[in-house]
Amino acid sequence: GKYIRIVKGLYETDPATPGYLLAGSIYGPSYLSFEFALSYHGMIPEAVYAFTSASYDKKKKKEFKTPFGTFMYRDVPKEVYPLGVKLIEEGDYSYWIASAEKALCDTLYSKSPVANQKELLNLLFNDMRIDEEEFEKLKLEDITNLAKKYGSTNIQKLSRLMRRR
Repeated sequence: GKYIRIVKGLYETDPATPGYLLAGSIYGPSYLSFEFALSYHGMIPEAVYAFTSASYDKKKKKEFKTPFGTFMYRDVPKEVYPLGVKLIEEGDYSYWIASAEKALCDTLYSKSPVANQKELLNLLFNDMRIDEEEFEKLKLEDITNLAKKYGSTNIQKLSRLMRRR
């Protein structure tokens, strides 16, 4: 009764452990990104109730429902996987999380391509509800460097948009 099963072969003893501390152990290699990281960095106003992570070479989305929450994993290109992530240590745990710039690029990579800048603005500020003040704080150099590696129409358009602002 002292062990809480998370997934096959992985257990936790403290039922109060925050799920984000477990995300990298459930399925990996992976780092927290997408909506979770956008919320973590204050880029979106909504609270996020799933732990969204990026992985690579898995070829399909994965989802795990556990006593600690729902964990979702999506692929990003292998070339960009290690870029723009930071290791954070918290007590006896450590976890990898995307920077605000990387989380935004990962998210845009996972969306259908937009046709033009107007559609990108609508996607960012209406559909994704990106906070405009936080958007202005993003580092252009980081977005530009990431855009070169993703090969994504959306991220190329984001880089051009940011250069114009």
